[in-house]
This record gives sequence, structure tokens and C-alpha cells, in this order.
Amino acid sequence: MKFKVIYQSARKAVIELIGQGYYETEKSYEVYVNNELYTTSNRTVLSIHNLLPETTYEIYVKNDTEKSEVVTITTSYEFVTLNVRDFGAKGDGIQDDTTFIQCAINACPKDSRVLIPAGIYKISTLFLKSDLKLEIAKGAVLSAFTDRSKFPILPGIIQSYDEKEEYNLGTWEGNPLDCFSAIITGINVSNVEITGEGIIDGCASRENWWNNPKVRNIAWRPRLIFLNHCDHVTIQGITVQNSPSWNIHPYFSDDLRFLDLHILNPKDSPNTDGLDPESCRNVEIVGVYFSLGDDCIAIKSGKIYMGAKHKRPSENLEIRQCCMRDGHGSITIGSEMAGGVKNLLVKECRFLHTDRGLRIKTRRGRGKDAIIDGITFEDIVMDHVMTPVVINGFYYCDPDGHSEYVQSKEYYPVDDRTPYIGELSFKNLACTNCHAAAGYMYGLPEQKIKKVTLDNVAVSYAKDPIKSVPAMMDGADETALLGLYANNLEELILKNVTITGNEGEAFLISNVDKLIEE
Repeated sequence: MKFKVIYQSARKAVIELIGQGYYETEKSYEVYVNNELYTTSNRTVLSIHNLLPETTYEIYVKNDTEKSEVVTITTSYEFVTLNVRDFGAKGDGIQDDTTFIQCAINACPKDSRVLIPAGIYKISTLFLKSDLKLEIAKGAVLSAFTDRSKFPILPGIIQSYDEKEEYNLGTWEGNPLDCFSAIITGINVSNVEITGEGIIDGCASRENWWNNPKVRNIAWRPRLIFLNHCDHVTIQGITVQNSPSWNIHPYFSDDLRFLDLHILNPKDSPNTDGLDPESCRNVEIVGVYFSLGDDCIAIKSGKIYMGAKHKRPSENLEIRQCCMRDGHGSITIGSEMAGGVKNLLVKECRFLHTDRGLRIKTRRGRGKDAIIDGITFEDIVMDHVMTPVVINGFYYCDPDGHSEYVQSKEYYPVDDRTPYIGELSFKNLACTNCHAAAGYMYGLPEQKIKKVTLDNVAVSYAKDPIKSVPAMMDGADETALLGLYANNLEELILKNVTITGNEGEAFLISNVDKLIEE
């Protein structure tokens, strides 16, 4: 057995097993710390908690047949720990503990820790600061109020004094709009760690935030965690649940790590995306479990205003060893991606009971900077995913989503409104109990998808598959169980692609300039 330490701090370490499975190991194993049994697990990514600062530890793992080599780590320096109870927080589930916890955060010096011990802490918004280590301990719950009057409003746009520039704080679905501050809000902060075994609970329900979710009420709904223009942030170990809208929303932020998290919302909760990096660079998402009511991960870069103004793509992202359960899309690009999405690697993941597996959604009007390129998906297992692969150039979002301009399958001149889909690679996908279609790829006639490679892809249908719309676009066939449908591609490469159990043709391909089958 082999493993590596992918994160360590003064109090924590995270290990990742190599070659033992996707999200879960094929057999359970034991973790030893300084020759003492720490835990037994079947997770490929595991956190080790309750370490001491500036201390050397020897770690190894073993199962019934193998044992790893010993890996030695030394935890980092810590100056002091500030316990929020010492600042007046009660954690009794009654008192408003916001001010007391915020005081501990503001008072925390560099190389130190704010500790939230076991208890239920009622809060509205906590604001992060740079050089902060915030630990939510096992048994601790940050339980959010749902009274809108307790939450500050982040204005969408504040005009500069000379009216030449603007300051953007609030955002809603790709546009700079007023929104409530998140339960955990970071604005222009650096070097932050949020760790622990505790829970952040947005306490959203149909009686509060999820009531009339598409209607703005004073301001748009808050996120659970919002990172606006932040850098070098790590979130590790915690559980986030019942978010008012998107769970974790990094926005124009860089160098981010999300490790060993649980992101949980009811299947019918509205717009509760799991983790949505928007115009972010250098993002690592590892060992995260998702079960929620919308896309598990949706990679974005704004609608046309933000995309055209800032021209900032989401780029250099890696997602691995994650499990996506329920929800609409396991991994989605768009639809708010007017700034583009580049260099995305998704590997060694497990998708269960989502509507779509690997999903790209764009449309005319997103603009010439809406470039999707350098996308790789490999080593992925899917079960009961309705349509494993969707590339949709006619996604019917926004008020004009069903207009002739957006939905027409006729050729339109390429102009500043035309998006672009470049090269995409899908390798080693094992998809069982599929329903609507094995894959649905439909590019624009005037700007075809440049290149799609399917290499070692196996799709089999469920015993009693459900007929459904494979992609959210006008004219998508919902009356048949489609195989692999491809339209308007420059190049399509099929290597060892098998589709079994559907009715009709396994491959439905048209308007493909170059088709290579192996």
C-alpha cells in the first residue's frame, strides 16, 4: 500500500491512498500514528485530527494483506489558541454568539488558532481575516439564524469616486448584484485555514430561505461560505449543510484547497450547488462527498458583463477522489462562464444517482471570451447517472433562453457573442445503469466543438431505463433512449467505446468533420 500526506498544519494532517480505489478503498484499512491505532477506514482520503504543534509523528497504513512504508511528518508552529468560550460564547443553542466568536477571530495573532469547542453556536455572519486558523471541533455546530435582518448586505457594485472603476462585493448567478453576506464570509483575505470535525449548518428550509427561491427578498440569498478575492485558503474536514443557496462559493480567488469535506443538502433543495469556483485559479478539490439539490461542482466565470469586463477564466483546477450523489450534475462547467474555463482535470471520482455526470452548458450570447478548453476527465465510475456525458451549446438559461437566437440550429455569423468549446478528453469511464442517453454532444453550427476524445468508455443501461431529456435545450429528444449522440463537432475520436442495453442505434453522429474510430 502507498499513501502520501497532502496537507499538514499544527494540528492536522490529511493522507491520500494511492491506487486503492475511487473515493472508497476496495477493502478497509487501519491507520497507525506513532505505532498506535488511530482509526479504521475505507476512505481514500482521510484526515488525522488532534495532533500537537511542533511534534514529529510516524504514520503508516495497513490492511489484511499489505502494509505501507512509514511516513514521518513534523507539525508546524502554533503561538496561542483562543477558545471562543473565553470570549463569551456559550454554545448553548440560544444565545447569539456571533459577536463573541468574531471578537476571537479579530483578536487572533498570526500563527495561532481560534478554537470553537463542542456546542451549538447560533450565529449570523462571521467575517474572516488574513493569517487565520479557525478550527470547528468535533461536536461543534455553527447554527445560522434565518432572520434576514441579522445579515449584512454586500452591494453588487459600488462606483469609484472618479467613476472610472467599481468595487464588486455581491454576486448572484454570474451578475454583480446585492446579496446577503454568507454565514462564513472572506473578503480580500489571505492565508486562511478552516479545519475540524464540526458542522456549519445554514438551517435553510422551505419556511425561510428556500421559500420563493427565485424571488429577490431585500437581497439575494446568502451562501454558506463565500470567498471574494481571497488567496491561499484551505478548508478541511468539516461538514457544511442546509445552505440558503450555493454551499461554498469562491469568487475571483486563487490557490484554494478543499479537502475531506461533506457537503449535504436535501435532494429537493433549490440552487444548493455544492462548490462553485467562479473566476478562480489554482483550485484543488480532493476527497469531498456531495449530496445535494443542484450541481455538485459547477465551475463558472460570470455572465457576459463580468466575463467581458474582467476576462478572467476559471483555470488550473484539479478534482479527484470525490463522491457525487444525487443532484443535477456531478461536474458542471457553466452556464455562467463568459470568462472561460481552462485546464480542468477530473479523475478518480465516483458519481451516483445524479442527472448528468460530466456536463458542459453554454449558449450563444456568452461571448467570445467564453472559451472552454483543456478539459480532461479520466478514471471515473458512474452508477444510475441519467446521462453520463453532456456538452450542450444551446443551454436554455436566462430570460431569452428559448429565443430563436439562442435555440436556432441554423448557422449564425460568428461575432463577439459566440462562445467556443475546444478540446475535451474522456478516458476510462465505467457507466452502469444509464437512462436517457449514453452521451449527448451538440455544438453550435457556426462554431463547432473542436475535438472530443472518448477513450475506453463503457456505458450500459438500467434494466428498466427512464426516458428523459438528455440535455436542457429545445428539441432534445425525450422519447427515445439514445446512445451516443454527436452533432456539430470538428473532430470526434472513439477508442474502445461500448454502449449496451439501449434501444436503437448505439451511435448517432452527424455534422462531424472528422470521425476516427478505433
